[in-house]
Amino acid sequence: MMDAVIAVRRAIQARLVADTGLLALLGGARIHDEPPRGASGIHIIHGDVDARDWSTGTDLGCVQTIDLVIWAGKGSETGAALTVAGRVAAVLHDAPLAIAGHRLINIRQTGLDARRDAKTGLSRITVRLRCVTEQI
Repeated sequence: MMDAVIAVRRAIQARLVADTGLLALLGGARIHDEPPRGASGIHIIHGDVDARDWSTGTDLGCVQTIDLVIWAGKGSETGAALTVAGRVAAVLHDAPLAIAGHRLINIRQTGLDARRDAKTGLSRITVRLRCVTEQI
């Protein structure tokens, strides 16, 4: 399953950085595996992944719940971050991702969670996706 997780993550990253509308909202390719030190402004972090076996009698498969987390500064950036979250969902929901070594069955947005981080006061918006793949 680890190869499916890595392959899907790479495909999601490629899809996001190829979307000029998203990059314009972010002010550049501000999509990271880990939070950059001293980051300011709106940025996207690859969040938690829960991968489960989705195999059939004939095919190896994987279902993943994937979180993409949009962080924004205090105040007026929250509205802009919600716009970014909407764009992320639109770009990825039912997207025809090319996933190395796997066939995409579907990828869909299943939820959105917006809250303010208690420690920092920053806005944290999580776009939750469900992705099903079969190994080629």
